[in-house]
Amino acid sequence: MIDPDTNRPAHIPFALTILGAGSATPTLRLHQTAQLLTIGNDYILIDCGEGTQTRLLEQRIRPGRLRYIFISHLHGDHYFGLAPLLSSLNLGGRTEDLYLFGPRGLDEVLTTIFRVSNSQLGYKLHFQIVDPDQPVLLLDHPLITVQSIPLQHRIDCTGYLFREKPHKPHLLREKLPDTVPVTYLKQLKNGQDILDADGRVLYAAAEYTEPGPTPRSYAYCSDTRYVDSLIPQLHGVNLLYHEATFLEDNAARAAEVFHSTAKQAASIAAQAQVGKLLIGHFSSRYKQFNLFLDEARSVFPETYLAIEGETTAV
Repeated sequence: MIDPDTNRPAHIPFALTILGAGSATPTLRLHQTAQLLTIGNDYILIDCGEGTQTRLLEQRIRPGRLRYIFISHLHGDHYFGLAPLLSSLNLGGRTEDLYLFGPRGLDEVLTTIFRVSNSQLGYKLHFQIVDPDQPVLLLDHPLITVQSIPLQHRIDCTGYLFREKPHKPHLLREKLPDTVPVTYLKQLKNGQDILDADGRVLYAAAEYTEPGPTPRSYAYCSDTRYVDSLIPQLHGVNLLYHEATFLEDNAARAAEVFHSTAKQAASIAAQAQVGKLLIGHFSSRYKQFNLFLDEARSVFPETYLAIEGETTAV
């Protein structure tokens, strides 16, 4: 992809689409938790609440393009849509491998469902158990890495940190003679100086290249109580999603059920110095959400509601 203004490689797509921003109890206004992260040509699904496959279709997203799925924990509003989605992919004739990351026991649930329904997938499903107690590198993709984020909920629960890999320098081709060999161009783009036979610098990489775009990052913090130990791992991310099930006047209830308030989510964002905060997973007891935004913005102004169907560039 080329930027027409600079005639140089542009950022690859890196964007988040909110499919569901509600909490455990269904409502007619909000769907249960699910998000889609687009990175390059790959679709990554983060959590898969009931009805997620319908939400994908409503957003004109082809489920068959999914390559990775990350499940935070085994409360139903975060994964009850998974088995139907996997089944529909099978009915659609999928043959490409699919990679699933989630808590211990998820494999047992899926195996039981497919066993009792006498179903067999026509594609290979790779499942990796996620350690809920420490950050672990889960995926080393050509474009990104994915690391787990230990959270504190009523059951084992894990968030996920998606970091873009560093970009190679941009080659300033217009500054070089047309006769420069292609091998030299490749070396310069890899940050290597071109030396002559005596070891003298013919072309310095610093002179004939410029830094590539700054790598981007997205952190997903699913159901969790306020945990300030998250701050070092979240420091400086471009976009943070942090659950905000309650308002501050229900802080005691939030602590009791291991959830967070909007103000607590904003406090994490402010201390971690993130670029932007999205809040969601709103309790069904609330009919309006502007108070969540007001409360969070009093602590961290760059806070936004997770609006279903909206896409945010990372």
